[in-house]
Amino acid sequence: MFEQLGLIGCGLMGGSFALALRRAGLVRRVVGYSQSATTLQQALQLGVIDEAATSAELATAGADLVLIAVPVAATEEALRGIRNSVHPEMLIMDVGSTKRDVVDAARRALAHRIGNFVPAHPIAGKETAGVASADVNLYAGRKVILTPLQETRPALVQQAEAVWAALGCRVTQMTAEQHDSALACVSHLPHLLGFAMMNAVAAQPAGSQYLALAGPGFRDFTRIAASDPAVWRDIMMANADELLAQSRIFRHQLQTLEALVASGDAVALERLIAQASLTRTQWGTGNTSTP
Repeated sequence: MFEQLGLIGCGLMGGSFALALRRAGLVRRVVGYSQSATTLQQALQLGVIDEAATSAELATAGADLVLIAVPVAATEEALRGIRNSVHPEMLIMDVGSTKRDVVDAARRALAHRIGNFVPAHPIAGKETAGVASADVNLYAGRKVILTPLQETRPALVQQAEAVWAALGCRVTQMTAEQHDSALACVSHLPHLLGFAMMNAVAAQPAGSQYLALAGPGFRDFTRIAASDPAVWRDIMMANADELLAQSRIFRHQLQTLEALVASGDAVALERLIAQASLTRTQWGTGNTSTP
């Protein structure tokens, strides 16, 4: 049981964490801070927080758990705002979608207090942002990746694992570098493709007519194109090297398929389609080993 959660950023991710933590009986009091007075007022009205603070430092004063739930580009500023409140037993986590930049920001902002920080990325979210979209079930059954530093206190890593597990999450650990490479492949690149696909259709004279004919498959593929533009701009810029590396791998595969279509090699085309289908089936059943 935590006495106080200091919540820095009271939007979808932070608000959902506070609600889930409260339902699990893991926190007595939630003090929140947001740069938006409107957001703070909403968080109070919705029961996400018990008290609104006028600064990040006041929100975390006396807290034994802190969650930084702000856009990744604002992480350093948020951590600088709380560093005078950090005490040896305080567990500090974030929910950022990139990790190397977050770790670098934490080193600069927290300095010798860096051992209290356990970088975290819950693989969860919605197309709609803001505290009004906060959902007590947002994290249930979801994966959470922790990327602890060498300096991170082992006891706090164990505590972080226990917190997310208590919220119904499946927790795994990897380095920040491994995280950013993996997420560039399975999250950041798909978003890039979704944005590109929608723009490609919209740029055509008959684009609106084409969209009217789109079925569920197209809708599922492009659903992520409705994601928050500012959030995804920051994520892609923060993880640009890994994203571009994954994009080059994708382009090679796309060009291979295009070449087979152009050459009329139906046999080879079917082979690559079958390979993709098999990989997707194995992933869907939890078996991704190569036969």
